Amino acid sequence: MSEPERRDPEAYLRQAAREGRGRLKIFLGAAPGVGKTYEMLIDGMQRLKAGVDVVVGVVETHGRRETEALLHGHEVISRRAVDHQGHGLGEMDLDAILARRPGLVLVDELAHSNAPGSRHPKRYQDVEELLDAGIDVYSTVNIQHVESLNDVVASFTRVRVRETVPDSILETAEIEVVDIPPDELIDRLKEGKVYIPAEASRALNHFFSKSNLTALREMALRRAAQAVDAQMLDYVRAHALAGSFAAGERVVVAIGELPSAQGLVRAAKRLADALKAPWTAVHIETQRSLAFTAEERGHLADTMALASRLGGTTATIPAPSVVAGLRQYAADARATQIVIGKASRSWWFELRHGSVVDRLVRAMEDVAIHVLPGDRFAPPRRTARMGPWGKPADYLWSTAMIALMTAIGRLLVQTIALGNIALLYLVPVMFAAASFGLRAGLFAGLLSSLAYNFFFLPPTGTLTVSNPENVISILVLLGVAIVTSQFAARVRAQADLAHGSARQNAALAGFSRQLTAASSQDELMHAICAEVGRMFDVRTVLLLPSPDGPQLRAAVPPEDRLEQIEKAAAQWAMDNEQPAGRGSSTLTASDWLFHPLRTTRGVLGVLGLAREDAGEPLRSDQLPLLMSLLDQASIAFDRMALEEEMLDARQIRERDRLRSALLSSVGHDLRTPLTTIISAAHELKRQHPCDLADTVEAEALRLTRFVANLLDMARVEAGALPLKLEPVDLFDAVAGAVHDTRQSLGRHEVKVDILPDIPLVRVDPTLLHHILINLLDNAGRYADPDTPVTIQGQRLPGAITLSVIDQGPGIPPGSEARVFDTFTRMEGSDRAKHGTGLGLAIVKGFAEAMGLGVSAANRANPPGACFTLRFPQASILSPLADEDMP
Repeated sequence: MSEPERRDPEAYLRQAAREGRGRLKIFLGAAPGVGKTYEMLIDGMQRLKAGVDVVVGVVETHGRRETEALLHGHEVISRRAVDHQGHGLGEMDLDAILARRPGLVLVDELAHSNAPGSRHPKRYQDVEELLDAGIDVYSTVNIQHVESLNDVVASFTRVRVRETVPDSILETAEIEVVDIPPDELIDRLKEGKVYIPAEASRALNHFFSKSNLTALREMALRRAAQAVDAQMLDYVRAHALAGSFAAGERVVVAIGELPSAQGLVRAAKRLADALKAPWTAVHIETQRSLAFTAEERGHLADTMALASRLGGTTATIPAPSVVAGLRQYAADARATQIVIGKASRSWWFELRHGSVVDRLVRAMEDVAIHVLPGDRFAPPRRTARMGPWGKPADYLWSTAMIALMTAIGRLLVQTIALGNIALLYLVPVMFAAASFGLRAGLFAGLLSSLAYNFFFLPPTGTLTVSNPENVISILVLLGVAIVTSQFAARVRAQADLAHGSARQNAALAGFSRQLTAASSQDELMHAICAEVGRMFDVRTVLLLPSPDGPQLRAAVPPEDRLEQIEKAAAQWAMDNEQPAGRGSSTLTASDWLFHPLRTTRGVLGVLGLAREDAGEPLRSDQLPLLMSLLDQASIAFDRMALEEEMLDARQIRERDRLRSALLSSVGHDLRTPLTTIISAAHELKRQHPCDLADTVEAEALRLTRFVANLLDMARVEAGALPLKLEPVDLFDAVAGAVHDTRQSLGRHEVKVDILPDIPLVRVDPTLLHHILINLLDNAGRYADPDTPVTIQGQRLPGAITLSVIDQGPGIPPGSEARVFDTFTRMEGSDRAKHGTGLGLAIVKGFAEAMGLGVSAANRANPPGACFTLRFPQASILSPLADEDMP
């Protein structure tokens, strides 16, 4: 009879923690336009008709009449007005909903970012507060907004969304996939039911291609299936329900000590990839594992490492038998597929021990068993071994116990029956088997039967037996002794396995506590080296990658430097993500063994181990523990690195915010007095013409342009550039910019080389005007005196370019990209003259805001700098004829 299922404590606690919270239902779609909001409103109306108190927190209709019609009949909570940079924005009124306290609230666009000044930066955080208050929430999200899939979606759509929701939101929510075929969605797009016609045409050529929509549709369905599978597993574990519940496939591969087990791992990896399923490599540790040789333990560690490199998880489970261990682990993991190898055994072995595969197939009724047969999985022939012989003291103690039982029996021989005296000899047999192993137990059983015969069976003092019944007693005693020895030895082996597993778990727990206590990266690296060195009694070093090669960052005991061969081994381990050095298969001349610290972001560093006597750093049986420690160290190291990066990013954001605020404040405070100065200088020049008035007016105008640059830079960095795209004639735009920069251009002749039939471009005329003014001002200040400045427009395949060319020393080679950085002025070149270093940064910011490209280069004949704006095909209003293209 099978043991009853036991509740998983962690799953049960997670279930209990959700009690009292509201329920979240997410309508998940592959792309905009599939009908998520429409479906959410229909479900909300059905709940309203069923008597549920339903309100609309926020719904974005995007002008779709069908969606707007569904709002009728719903109570809509008015939005909260938020003033942001002079614009009024409407955000969901969280406080009004909490005060209204409905049974269900409809919240559209879960990934939305709230306006500055809101209680939470993201809408999903508002939803979390509603759920904590016990209010049910319906919401919508597209698959590209899921954090873990953001990079994957961007890799084939070439569109990266900035608003994302964490995966944990989906893991706790009920998910309904809103799905329509790609062809139907494309038809909706063409009919203007998703975007306005102008935007729909561009979307069809980019994001809404059939291949992209098909891939997004598959991702949405798979992600929903994963979330449902995780929730189902959590429920069945919390409620101790039996069965595999195969809503999603889960693969387990059983591995052993043979080199051929690596073939099983690769086969399991291929199966898991085909099924899109998680997989685990598990080793069942039995009494037989205690007798593994160093070579066999090494093979097992290599197989575990291979499984980890291939993306699987690993586990070692102590159990009385392979079948029992696999059965229990498969039940705990809810496995649906088991991969196991069937070795070629002799008929005599099969007769004595049976077949593991056959017993597993009979025991696992609801799990698919994949058996990989063949000689490649056959174990090497070896002699049977029962375990170590033990020490001579073990047999002496066993003999002493038998002598003690003999003395006690002689004292009691007159008072108890002869058969009961035989039972006394079971005590030393069990003592020897439990304390010293099976061999000592068998020795005690044989010696006990001889002592019983010699001292108690007539004729005493000899090994002969006069009564045939006593022969049976001796044989029974010997048989009982052998069976008892085997049982006691098996219990002892299980206790040893459990003790070893507990010791390893305790070591991992202690290691984790030490890493958690570290408050900086240096402390963490030192803790890793110190703990690993203490556990394995080795010297340790930790090296991080750098442009100059592996850099020594921590060592216990302290190390000043490493030899070249050690650095080469460390570099190889970083590059190949595999061990290198002594005890590995690469660069074995090194005294150190280097293991990489791998994470999903790549190799963060390598940990080196060495012994004082220059011997092998580790025994083969220590490798599994080391791999577990390295996994924990990698996670802690990655966490610390991410925390420091987040801190740096937070400091940079705060610095940029303060700088933008300062720029904006200074700009606004200077604008009013500058206007007064310019007016006064103009009036003074009108009434009393003189050079001083001209100088005051020119410098005031230059300072005005500087203030305008400050304000423009603040707008660029704040991302507050409202675009008003209009058709613009490039010739007229250039003429207007030349007119406004006639003073800064001075005596430079301006040559305009733009064909009269060049097409119109769709840009923001104000931003383009600022770009051209900054480029012309830059050319006027830095070109050689009395040299011309050329503005050249060209038609290229799929683009139009507009270049501003001056004549002078140009830009230092290799600095063409850096000239567009904020406050950058190139030393030792014409770019180092007076200026703020903001003009070209503003050019780049405005150009990128309009979807234009900008670049800088040097010309050879005549020498000078060339700044080029590139207008892509999407900005050109009329298509270019092939015959007009150069």
